[in-house]
Amino acid sequence: MKEQQDMGSMHSDSHVVKGAMVLGLAALLSKLIGTLQKIPLQNIAGDGVFGIYNAVYPFYILVVFLATAGFPVAISKFVAERVAEGDDVGARRILRVSMVLLGAAGIVGCILLNQGADRIAGWMDNVHTAEAIRCSSFALLIVPLMSAIRGYFQGKSMMVPTAVSQVAEQVIRVATMLFLLLFLTRGGVEESVVAAGAALGSTAGGIAGMLVMMYYYHKDRSKASVSADEQAAEPLRSLVWRLVQYAVLVCLGAIVVPMMSIVDTFTVPRLLKMSYGDELQAMAAFGVYNRGLPLVQLVGMVASSISVSIIPAITQDHMSRKLDKLRQRSTILIRWSWILGAASTLGLVLLAEPINIALYSDSNGTDTMAWVACMAVVSTINIMTGAILQGIGKVNAPAWHLLVAVGVKIVLNLWLVPVLGLNGAAIAGVAAYGIAALLNAIVLLRTLRLRISWRDLVVKPLLMMGFLSAGVIVANMLLPDLLQGIGLGNERVEAVIVSLVGIVIGVAAFAGSGIWLGAITAQELAMLPGAKKYIPKLERLGLLKRH
Repeated sequence: MKEQQDMGSMHSDSHVVKGAMVLGLAALLSKLIGTLQKIPLQNIAGDGVFGIYNAVYPFYILVVFLATAGFPVAISKFVAERVAEGDDVGARRILRVSMVLLGAAGIVGCILLNQGADRIAGWMDNVHTAEAIRCSSFALLIVPLMSAIRGYFQGKSMMVPTAVSQVAEQVIRVATMLFLLLFLTRGGVEESVVAAGAALGSTAGGIAGMLVMMYYYHKDRSKASVSADEQAAEPLRSLVWRLVQYAVLVCLGAIVVPMMSIVDTFTVPRLLKMSYGDELQAMAAFGVYNRGLPLVQLVGMVASSISVSIIPAITQDHMSRKLDKLRQRSTILIRWSWILGAASTLGLVLLAEPINIALYSDSNGTDTMAWVACMAVVSTINIMTGAILQGIGKVNAPAWHLLVAVGVKIVLNLWLVPVLGLNGAAIAGVAAYGIAALLNAIVLLRTLRLRISWRDLVVKPLLMMGFLSAGVIVANMLLPDLLQGIGLGNERVEAVIVSLVGIVIGVAAFAGSGIWLGAITAQELAMLPGAKKYIPKLERLGLLKRH
């Protein structure tokens, strides 16, 4: 009997791990699609529409956060409790109650956003954002309901429906956005109308994601058991109160993340308008400022995917009081988040001009892109240290530190943007994320009493950065003349080649010097989940040292 229970537990754990991997990959893919779609948006519609869209979209995300609160997480938790007790009807009751609450919140949010679009545009000090805000509001009729069903399936440890829904939502959103962009730009309509068309993609994506969830829910309901003790059901008022209370607590922690973008939305265009004296010029400049952000977000996505995989191991070490192992694992993660983040930043700074031309067709705002790239290192450290803090049970600390960073961002935007323009906003972002990362690191160092080797933290990484810089600089100096000598004649194609070759050379120099210096050892790699099986092969290839 015990063997059967153990086998069942192993099967359940395997199912959960596989489900988490599926959901993680889907989230990574959907974020990748959502991030990269900004490049064709700028290419097709220009910096003006790009600026309007980037001003409105973070605000829309914030409203979605407020409309759904932390309900998906709350629904997942409450449904999991009912499923554990074999109460399928109770689990579906939680979903029905949640959908009523979220449906009502979505309708209210849609009305407020739609009717208040002109006022919100006034708060942004840019009337050209009003139509995009109005078009974004329609998604609130769909997205909250979809998030409720996603929470229901996650509570049942069924991750595939959510994964398929996320990818479908992003694909249809981007496809609709690109279609409307092409249609409207060829029609010669105003930039504000083009941006509004792009914003409608969120509604189309929401409908696609909702249809996927409804399909899976219909399949699940047809297979569900109908046996349950209805009379033992929790009173409706108590259930609603518990759902709302838990959801609000989750929301307070999650809402801090989009607030950093909201600060830029409400301050940077307004401050730029004071310099340019024209709303559309200010929005075009804001679009230039946002050129580098997708690249920083890509680096952050890699850090996030690593952090998600490491949190369970950190938590297990913490719960089992394996402090030495916990310190070793945390030290490796902190050191490598700094090394990889710094390498990404350095590469983006050195290749800022060719990357700018390759992605956006001109070199406008190259210096700003270089400053924005500096966010990669601090945001990577912030993400990784935040994940470790969550793993050791200090869940609220990263949210509080980000809240402090939001305050820093507001103050520095107001001070630096009037003086330095777009560069001021980028420097403010670097400082804000840097403060959050520093606060996270201080708490970690004090809590775990970490000791990190100066040679491993500073000397070896600086040498690796030196090799990376030398390779990229040489490529940057020689390639343009070589390509012009063979009569390429196309600046953008030349920039693409320089960027790609520079990245390959930089990665090769960075990785090669890291292997030569023994920047990571077999013992350290073995501390990372799932890495042990690769160590013998890496050692045979001479890519890893054991010392």
